[in-house]
Amino acid sequence: MATVSPSWNYTLHLPHDPRAPGVARGALRLMLAAHGMPELAPTAELLAAELLANSHRHTKGPYALRVRSAEPGRLRVAVWDTDPRVPPGFSDRDGPLPSLDAEDGRGLHLVRSCADAWGASVLRELGASKGGKLLWAECGNGVTKW
Repeated sequence: MATVSPSWNYTLHLPHDPRAPGVARGALRLMLAAHGMPELAPTAELLAAELLANSHRHTKGPYALRVRSAEPGRLRVAVWDTDPRVPPGFSDRDGPLPSLDAEDGRGLHLVRSCADAWGASVLRELGASKGGKLLWAECGNGVTKW
């Protein structure tokens, strides 16, 4: 008898603390192990690390990691923060790469290169919602693209 894997999702709310991205990556590894998806850990952790670092570095408020699996073998990693501005490295699909001697600016290009799909949503403040943006990236099937 075949079993169906139910969809699942987790949201980890993080304070603006330099330890928060590391805590979130550790939680991500545990989530994937618990759901029998350890083969996605290298790519998912890279995606999460870059999105979390971007939120920590460029915003002042809290942020959150959201991990969702709506179908077997596929994962969406997303990071929400309070700043509604989508970074140029994510909003411009064909944006220029940083120069070879640049000290930063490669993270979101790395996400775009390693993810199967990626995108951004600007969230309006409605009721209890805090607005901001959600940057997301998907990976799946155990294929590491780097």
